[in-house]
Amino acid sequence: MTDSIAPSVAAASSAAPTPPAWAGCLREPARGFDLTPLRLLAGSLPAGLQGTLYRNGPARLGRGGRPVGHWFDGDGAVLAVQFDQGRAMATYRFVETAGYRAETAAGRLLFGNYGMTAPGPIWNHWRRPLKNSANTSVLALPDRLLALWEGGQPHALDLATLATFGSDDLDGTLPAQAPYSAHPKRDPEGGDIYNFGIAIGGPDATLRLYRGDPSGRVQARSELRLTGVPLVHDFVLAGPYLLFLIPPVRIDVLSVFLGLKSYRAAMRWRPELGTQILVFARDSLQLVARGEAPPWYQWHFGNGALVAADELVLDLARYEDFATNAHLAEVANGCTYTPAEARLWRLRLAPASARLLVAEPVSDRSFEFPMVAPAAVGRPWTRTYGVLHRVGTDTTSERYDSLGCHDYASGRLYEADLGPARYPSEPILTGPVADAPDGWLLSVVYNGVDHRSEVWVLDAADLAAGPRAVLALPAVIPLGFHGCWRPAPGT
Repeated sequence: MTDSIAPSVAAASSAAPTPPAWAGCLREPARGFDLTPLRLLAGSLPAGLQGTLYRNGPARLGRGGRPVGHWFDGDGAVLAVQFDQGRAMATYRFVETAGYRAETAAGRLLFGNYGMTAPGPIWNHWRRPLKNSANTSVLALPDRLLALWEGGQPHALDLATLATFGSDDLDGTLPAQAPYSAHPKRDPEGGDIYNFGIAIGGPDATLRLYRGDPSGRVQARSELRLTGVPLVHDFVLAGPYLLFLIPPVRIDVLSVFLGLKSYRAAMRWRPELGTQILVFARDSLQLVARGEAPPWYQWHFGNGALVAADELVLDLARYEDFATNAHLAEVANGCTYTPAEARLWRLRLAPASARLLVAEPVSDRSFEFPMVAPAAVGRPWTRTYGVLHRVGTDTTSERYDSLGCHDYASGRLYEADLGPARYPSEPILTGPVADAPDGWLLSVVYNGVDHRSEVWVLDAADLAAGPRAVLALPAVIPLGFHGCWRPAPGT
């Protein structure tokens, strides 16, 4: 099997500025590949690294000469890197959703999505559902891998081959077409899986909460009607609570339903609404308290925990406004012009009243894709990992080009210097293993100097030491979003 991924960014005209190095992984036609041994470029693979790294992201950003409207619109493709006794092999395949198959057969774009309306006359748009791109994240279950997207059901893949089984209703426990978010949280002790979805059926959205068992089957559900239709991408598991911070973005859904605007074009930044705080009891999925905070926007949280009888702490990558949406749309074109910089913030609040107690930045560095060790999810933690911009990097025109860790115990930011024009993906942590008590940090890095995608393995406790191993992937992997680690059975 060999997939072909079409060029996603048109070549720059002679009048355009020189594209940044990161654009090479979007502009270049990429291809899927079957299970292939990976060549070691530097270092050696630790013998204790046993399991599979999965990553998902948009891999096709246009068809038939027409580009998609936003980076979020690209067809998802999943990379699996298998580590076994000092060796590594990888495979890469598109998620073959119904929309992907239809557009492949037609050779052109057929559906609307986050950043685009469906091609053709406006009066016919309502007849065409949005395409489930299955391009945002992954969730490894005991018998299958789920490719996740914001607005619909997950798609099930084979854990080893990444072959697509089809849309997945979690063994009949997820209602038809029910949204299942790309940011599930797994309880490290019992393995229960918490998630949510935003259902849109009119001028007000419904927040749906799910609690599933380790196999993914939904065991409990609840709903809460929201005011208006907000954009909610992530949430926090914090001890006995689930926490949602609803940013002041509202969607004019009527214009979307009439085919006049895409979701992106119908979104409005409404700072006068502030940030809404919703606290739920995780055992019952029932609302405990509502609160308010000043306006900001966040895509991603790092973690949360109950640190006192009535005090929650959490961290997030905070933006001052919603300019990030325009910035991420520009990524698909290979050049970004809109400033949109996130910083790591720490918040403290009272769960019984949802009252914000403290909100403060913990670093002045650009920071995104915050991540903690799997065993720390929902519990007190010390280190939050993420991607950074190197000191001196233009944060508007460049993608993230460094990996870092904020250590709350020391108050210091530790950083791995990847070198110039190296662009890491979200860091994934393995958890403790025999030869690394703090676990290994894994990242798929686009090497813009050599036009090559690589897998970097670093000691999570010592990023400054550089990579323990660097592996060459057999094809360039476009910049993506989220991933997960699945330990080998028995490790």
